[in-house]
Amino acid sequence: MKKIISLSLLCLLFFSCSDNGFKNNNPYIPNYNFSITFDLNYPAYSKLNYASNAVYYAGPEVGPKGIYVFYTGSGYNAFDAACPNQALSSCSTLTLNGINLVCPCDKEEYSLFTGQGKLQYPLKQYRVEKIGNILRVYN
Repeated sequence: MKKIISLSLLCLLFFSCSDNGFKNNNPYIPNYNFSITFDLNYPAYSKLNYASNAVYYAGPEVGPKGIYVFYTGSGYNAFDAACPNQALSSCSTLTLNGINLVCPCDKEEYSLFTGQGKLQYPLKQYRVEKIGNILRVYN
């Protein structure tokens, strides 16, 4: 009886764990473990204090194409700057077009609000945490 109760509790614990729906798999974009902070008081990142603004960051610690950080008005999104439906190449760095990112390879557009486009894979999203005036983007 004790074994059954222990097994039931173990199963309950295992199946109650959640990843908060966060999925970050894309066969074209490798997974890079990183954590980077942005101080919203700095002029280079102050645009992120206003809704519908994005900042591109291309430091070596975030992968081969960089990241885009976007303020939706109610929260922040961070996306990989590599085209999600193309192999890494010289034309696979997304470019900013208003509230969308555009892939130069196939001219596909992706929303910075949702990460969605019309093709199979959406933008590769990263986690964002805001503490005071500091944004932390991480994978």
